[in-house]
Amino acid sequence: MSVLRSPLSLAGAALLGGLLLVGALAPVIAPYDPHALAGEALEAPSSRHLLGTDGIGQDLFSRVLWGARTSLTVALGAAGLAMALAVLVGVTAALLGGAADTVAMRVVDVFLALPGLPLLVLVAAMVGANRLTLILLIGVIRWPELARVLRGQTLTLRQRGFVASARGFGGGLGWVLRRHLVPALAPLILAGFITVAGTAVLMEAGLAFLGLSDPTAVSWGGILNRALLQPGLYFTPAWTWWVLPAGFAITLTVLGFTFLAVGLEPALNPRWRRAS
Repeated sequence: MSVLRSPLSLAGAALLGGLLLVGALAPVIAPYDPHALAGEALEAPSSRHLLGTDGIGQDLFSRVLWGARTSLTVALGAAGLAMALAVLVGVTAALLGGAADTVAMRVVDVFLALPGLPLLVLVAAMVGANRLTLILLIGVIRWPELARVLRGQTLTLRQRGFVASARGFGGGLGWVLRRHLVPALAPLILAGFITVAGTAVLMEAGLAFLGLSDPTAVSWGGILNRALLQPGLYFTPAWTWWVLPAGFAITLTVLGFTFLAVGLEPALNPRWRRAS
């Protein structure tokens, strides 16, 4: 399909592929342990420290590389959890119909009424936000709206007859869901996954920047948080190698997910396909 070769989708895939590779190979390609004191405080970029060092002498290049590992793990984990819950609730509710559908949608309404970002900040401040906690929180916050979208599309698919035929021939709910509905809903599931993953990167970085994440974890938001706490940093040239690389990494990651989502929109959006 030509849309899969569009400049935007290719650019997004290339950016995300490169970042995933960096995250996976961080233990191999990082020149220093990200927690180790590798030099003097606030050393300028050099051949020994490509991005200089932070306020206690940790190598910033190594920390940026390891930050990709944290951000992408949270992004992919939260997106996977959100889509699993959305499929389980939204698609199953539409298939069962009746009271099950009504109860499921009321549960969705309750979750949609919750203020997602304030709730995320509150829970993170109360219980701490390690990597697993962030995945669970972001996934739980983002699944309800996706469940509604998948439910609506499933109701449309039910009217085409193949679902009723499969059930009439003895196909169970799980079999129909696995063999017919999930493949038919794959474009919407993929679009939702990409959207949630991009949002999760910003949420994880934002919580870390506010100091609400695991202080021992290496993340891009955590790098920015430590820079913010350094007295007088922005009156020296040190902010250019301490702040900019982490901010640039966050921007590139979000742009990668955005480019991929926009580039694949014609293929993933049913309304777009019908209009064309």
